[in-house]
Amino acid sequence: MKSISSKLALPVGLGLLASLAVLWASAVYTQAQWTPATATTPMAQRNALNLVVNQVSWFQNATRTASAYSGGGYGLLVQQFQVVRAQYSTLKSTLDPQQLSSGANQLAELDSGLDIIQEAFTDYQNAVANGQSSSSAFTNMARVLNEAMGIWGRELKQDCNQLRVGW
Repeated sequence: MKSISSKLALPVGLGLLASLAVLWASAVYTQAQWTPATATTPMAQRNALNLVVNQVSWFQNATRTASAYSGGGYGLLVQQFQVVRAQYSTLKSTLDPQQLSSGANQLAELDSGLDIIQEAFTDYQNAVANGQSSSSAFTNMARVLNEAMGIWGRELKQDCNQLRVGW
């Protein structure tokens, strides 16, 4: 009896091992497959670009009116700026690989531009901490943000036109 079970154990064990190997390989293959990137359309790109452009406009409007809000102007501008960043990130996610590749430098410059614009918030805090009146520092920050965002928005439109975003 022992010899029969020994003779069967080896093929059964090898069969089980082979089955596990095939199962493991198929699981690894399934996990390694990339899901295709979300297909983008010219309309999706146009919509995303329009949302960024509109948000830039709303942000600039907020820079002109934020001083009218008692105590909440700074927070309003920070929030509006973060929305611009989020909308821009969404726009970038609609770009196809060719646009991302050919526009890598332009997109990096736009990213850097937003980083530089964001420094105005820190400059405001430093100015107040160094004794400048919050009203004066806020007025200066709002002016800088308005002008900088206008330049950034124009550059965004120009770069998107060159990259044929939404075409």
